[in-house]
Amino acid sequence: MRIVKGLEAGRKSLSRRVYPGPDTDEREQVVRQIISDVASRGDAAVREYTQKLDRVALDSLEVGKDEVAAACKQVAPGLRSALELAAGRIRAFHEKQMAVVRSGDGGPGLSWLVRPLSRVGVYAPHGTAPYPSSLLMTAVPAKVAGVPEVILATPRGRDGSLPAATLAAADIAGVDRIFSIGGAQAIAALALGTESVPQVDKVCGPGNIYVMLAKKLLFGVVGIDALQGPSEVLIVADESANPEYCAADLLAQAEHDELAEAVLVTTSADLAEKVVKAVERQVGEMSRKEIAAGSLEKNGRVVLVEGIDEAIQLANLYAPEHLLLMVDNAASYVERLSSAGCIVLGDRATVVLGDYVAGPSHVLPTQGTARFSSPLSVLDFVRLTNVISVDERSLNELAEAAMAIADFEGLDAHTRAVAKRLGGGKRG
Repeated sequence: MRIVKGLEAGRKSLSRRVYPGPDTDEREQVVRQIISDVASRGDAAVREYTQKLDRVALDSLEVGKDEVAAACKQVAPGLRSALELAAGRIRAFHEKQMAVVRSGDGGPGLSWLVRPLSRVGVYAPHGTAPYPSSLLMTAVPAKVAGVPEVILATPRGRDGSLPAATLAAADIAGVDRIFSIGGAQAIAALALGTESVPQVDKVCGPGNIYVMLAKKLLFGVVGIDALQGPSEVLIVADESANPEYCAADLLAQAEHDELAEAVLVTTSADLAEKVVKAVERQVGEMSRKEIAAGSLEKNGRVVLVEGIDEAIQLANLYAPEHLLLMVDNAASYVERLSSAGCIVLGDRATVVLGDYVAGPSHVLPTQGTARFSSPLSVLDFVRLTNVISVDERSLNELAEAAMAIADFEGLDAHTRAVAKRLGGGKRG
């Protein structure tokens, strides 16, 4: 991990407001062709791309209930219990969110209707490892929001199998139908519909660059949660932090992907030195050491600053997916933090608990988008419709102001529509 010293050097290292230039990536052209083929040829195109890209021949796109039931029996009882615990906590957290959304009270004469999306597609990748946790973090909030039909798309491995844990998580989350398709062709099938795959209103879930490009290109045809990038963590730590804990959380992000980012911002030179040494030692104990080492070499940073104020400035600038505060009296700094997907407080806390069992969805804004976007929640799966009710008293209170604005904007029919409701007054 490289060490950066000082606020200004830290700003340069952590700033992400750089225009990447026009996208001339050939991969986007590939995805455009896949989408076009799925749009015109449906299931046939999905099968062809699955054979070509995943090396899997599909007799049926949909996964039968017998296969799901058999997979559930294969999952170790300990893992099943862990997934059920996680699902229960995710459900409880989002039910509390939903209670607030459902209140519908906007003041006298004002309210909102809450209507769930009709059908949602959830994507679960099967790359370097299956991630049943990500499936729970998307499907459970959708079900809490009242979505009647949640569709899962997840690719088979080259041996034709589906991870038993993924199917068990789908069963626990209450997923309605499962299709063993992946990649850009799966996103296109969900967005556009095919003979077998029903068209959804929104597509959610992580994936590789081809999945993200498909979501990007199909946005507007279908809703999307976000364009998630590689995982990232920023730790703000002072001299009270445990260097072993800091190193462990940095590595927990670095093991995801060589593009993952792990950043420590600290006020203590002594802690910085100890964390670097702990990282070097701990990485050698990891099963995914090559991935973690590659991530740290490319994107690992330790930023040494003068005080906690500077550390908070850099955290807000970076707008991380995960922000871990390992400082004395951590809760006192929360109000000063403006941009983060998830804030984790205290020495005993770890981002990993949020990844799996704390309760809030771990589908979070990445690449600095926490400056303007939010974690996945029940709001991603409902539509809000405003309701305005006007009685005689409200009309008399609001009419003149509405007509004044309409007159200024030169929209005389607007003015007339209000005036006529005043009973044929001076503007009628």
